[in-house]
Amino acid sequence: MLAKWMALFLLGLIRLLTGAQARWVGCPPKAEQRIYFANHQSHADLLMIWAALPKELRHSTRAIAARDYWTKTPFKQWLTSAVFNVIYVSRERTADEDPLEPLLDALAKGDSLILFPEGTRGHSGEPQAFKAGLYNLALKVPKAVLVPAWINNVQHVLPKGEVVPVPVLCSVTFGATMQLLPGEERRDFLERARNAVIALRDV
Repeated sequence: MLAKWMALFLLGLIRLLTGAQARWVGCPPKAEQRIYFANHQSHADLLMIWAALPKELRHSTRAIAARDYWTKTPFKQWLTSAVFNVIYVSRERTADEDPLEPLLDALAKGDSLILFPEGTRGHSGEPQAFKAGLYNLALKVPKAVLVPAWINNVQHVLPKGEVVPVPVLCSVTFGATMQLLPGEERRDFLERARNAVIALRDV
């Protein structure tokens, strides 16, 4: 019950601070298995996409979070696990550990994912090069629909190193769905996916 109330509180807070405008310009929200992938400039990015999704899609859409950061304190771990039901991934792992395993497990259960393919927060106007995870997921789970998204202005709400958010009008723009093409090479796919995200910046 506490987790439910916290989710409602955070939903109201992020909407108050940012407006949390959802712009579905390339596809409508739909109850199908999806992998949303977006630019990443703030810890508030997860909240923005989560708040932008319709209520009926939030419970089955799980974000990816770095285990070393989000389990550092009991409160962070409770917030991400109990409230947002994130999937933890290890940034420092052993040689025999498959970083995709928890993501593939979630997809096998029918969950949708929120993924930030840069792997870390950026500081420039454009996303950094995408890492291979998105390509590998698209290759292994072709039924999952890929949806690019551009998160606008949220880095000013909670900049890196800050803990007190400030009100700034923000939006999430969702683009046209895409799939891995037959025989498409990893580099080509990742560049195409990155360009799909960047193309939403000025829409």
